[in-house]
Amino acid sequence: MARRPLPRILSSGTVSLNRGRDFARTAADSATDVLHPLLTIGRGLRVLASAGRRKWCDTPKDKRGPALFLGAACVLVVALVPYGPLTALITLMAAAAWQGRDRTPVKTGPSDAEAERLGSLYEALVPYFSIPEDPSPLFAHGGEWDKAFSGYEFDEAGRVTRLHIRYPAYFTDGEAASRARIEALLHAKSGRGREYLFDWDEEGNQLDLSVLAALPTGIAAQPFVTSPGETVLGFTDPGSVQRTLPVLDGDEPRDMPPVIWRTGSRSAEPHLLAVGQPGSGTSTLLRSIALQALRHGGDVLIVEGGGTGEYSCLSGRAGVLAVECGPTGALATLEWAARETERRLIATHRAREAGRPAPEDTRRPLWILLDRPSVLAHLAAAEGAPDPIAQLQVPLRHGRAAHVTVVVAEQFDHLELLNDSVWQHTRARAVLGAATIQQIADVLGLPPHTTPTAVLPPGRGYARLGAGPVHRLQVPATPDPYDDATHPGHRQAVLDLLPERQAQPKPVQEHVTPTKPLRILQPVQPPAQAQGPAIDASEIPEVPADAP
Repeated sequence: MARRPLPRILSSGTVSLNRGRDFARTAADSATDVLHPLLTIGRGLRVLASAGRRKWCDTPKDKRGPALFLGAACVLVVALVPYGPLTALITLMAAAAWQGRDRTPVKTGPSDAEAERLGSLYEALVPYFSIPEDPSPLFAHGGEWDKAFSGYEFDEAGRVTRLHIRYPAYFTDGEAASRARIEALLHAKSGRGREYLFDWDEEGNQLDLSVLAALPTGIAAQPFVTSPGETVLGFTDPGSVQRTLPVLDGDEPRDMPPVIWRTGSRSAEPHLLAVGQPGSGTSTLLRSIALQALRHGGDVLIVEGGGTGEYSCLSGRAGVLAVECGPTGALATLEWAARETERRLIATHRAREAGRPAPEDTRRPLWILLDRPSVLAHLAAAEGAPDPIAQLQVPLRHGRAAHVTVVVAEQFDHLELLNDSVWQHTRARAVLGAATIQQIADVLGLPPHTTPTAVLPPGRGYARLGAGPVHRLQVPATPDPYDDATHPGHRQAVLDLLPERQAQPKPVQEHVTPTKPLRILQPVQPPAQAQGPAIDASEIPEVPADAP
């Protein structure tokens, strides 16, 4: 099926629109600066007119006549005096400018409540930033907090939003445990329920605390401006990455910094592991990855261990080879994936030996998406069948050279059921939903640079690609389009991205049911169509009659 190019409005329209908005904002600011004296005088004239009107209304009716006569006499005298009208006009303008001046009081320091909060933070840090041998301690009980806190900001509720701390040079800021104690203390004393960013400057002995804004949750699945081999896992903070993508947040165009995962033969992180609690958004992440892979012309195999049917919208679509939910079908599908990986490696090696480019079918990306494979492993063990996860060793080890990508989504409670191959070869990691710092560090290899909150929206978490830094992550809203409990706009966005359905194949008499194990004796080509767990006999090699 021919792929239509992405509309230009999505790739360049947002930049032009933002440039126009910036120009209009700059012009408005310049006009305000030029017209500021006139605006001040006009505001003062309005104040003087209001004061005169109130004075006239407060004057008794029997005294309004003499007052009007007195005013008219003053106007006549001013008109007859040399330079009187000019002097009166200058006086009026000066009075209007004085009355229209900006009377907003300039804040020169913290209020009493803010000073008390800063003092409390200072006293709480004294046991950690002081030692008895220090002759001139920066932190001491009853000391001055303004020497240690060089910058601070508060919100409307009086809570700290930014704090710059100077600490003594002998503090062991090179130890993760020491930094964690300080971060936990500041998190507790500054207010819970928010994410704090701690920026340690070990060379300058300074710590900068800031409150991070919440990541947007209204970005739905859409055709992102990416090249083949690039997958958008989600969006992060503006200062974390050096790239932005034009997206639609609801109906508003925005430029958001993405977390780009690069796959292919030159990728250092060819496979992904996503971990979370129930309802954290791991299935949403897999649906988002599947839609992006199909958009770039890849083939997708989906193995769902939960059995909830959250991927039924992809069944029978162009590019989707199979959507398996049972242990037998999953085992047969993963066996085929292992044999297909080997076939691609052999074909590529023979082509290189002959001095020819690799065949086209070996360069077509193949995505293997597994959602909760531990459930299938448990069911297979109960039936005495082989573990389906063991079939992932070949795609995980040699998938990068064969253009095969494996994505595994699992819950925290079943991580011990994943074998060593999954942990060793999934160098791209994501943790979604509420989790402790230790749980995040066990999966990503590093603790997050922020303080996780207890309540997070679906799709919120952290991601780390290889040996890179830990990024905050918000997965694009990609719900099951058949789930009526989700946002209608988000469901429609997923439906718009789904490929066309394939034509129904002609029925055949021979077929293999999911209850019968499928044995593959030689490498075969990927099935052209897949309608469910059942696999047609025309899609498998001929089996000898005496075979078991």
